[in-house]
Amino acid sequence: MPITLTLPDGAFLSCRAVLFDLDGVLVDSMPTIVAQLREWATGRGLEPDRVVEQSHGRGNLDLVRLVAPDLDAEREARLMEEREVDDVDGITARPGARAALDALPPSAWAVVTSGNNRVARARLRVTNLPVPGVLVSADDVRKSKPDPEGYLAAAAGLGVDPRECVVFEDAPAGIAAARAGGMQVVGVLGTVAQLDVEHTVPDLAAVGVKP
Repeated sequence: MPITLTLPDGAFLSCRAVLFDLDGVLVDSMPTIVAQLREWATGRGLEPDRVVEQSHGRGNLDLVRLVAPDLDAEREARLMEEREVDDVDGITARPGARAALDALPPSAWAVVTSGNNRVARARLRVTNLPVPGVLVSADDVRKSKPDPEGYLAAAAGLGVDPRECVVFEDAPAGIAAARAGGMQVVGVLGTVAQLDVEHTVPDLAAVGVKP
């Protein structure tokens, strides 16, 4: 079934499936994430600002390997995941997220996140957003964003050609992943001030969804 998305710049995008990044698109978790990353970085003698800057669109494992190559990346990523699952205070749904998901058939949308599955489910639950039938996390891929593996896996899970998918992303790495997968991309502003993409929205409340 074709889906039409109406954007505030007057554009109309036609697709058969919509793929959402999680953090910064469906849920507002950045204050919690930043506080956790700063605490982790300080405890390991790292520069907190650099760790936060490098985190956007990256999973914990890749982040640790990048900013602290001397540490046991798998151990550190597990510790970070436990903290993220336990600490969901202050995480809320972003404006328009629930309405957008409710407007889409369950078989026509998915979530693709650089985080772990347990973390993603915890954040969806605390924000009262539905858990999709297709949820692709860092646990399901060998290469994280900007590699397109996650988005391609989501399209395959929905049985939709990647060229008939629209992706909503808030990070450059995610935008690059969607583009590499041959998908249309809409940037969601907030996590970063500017995104190198044709269409941007402040949040999903600005998007009209007509299945």
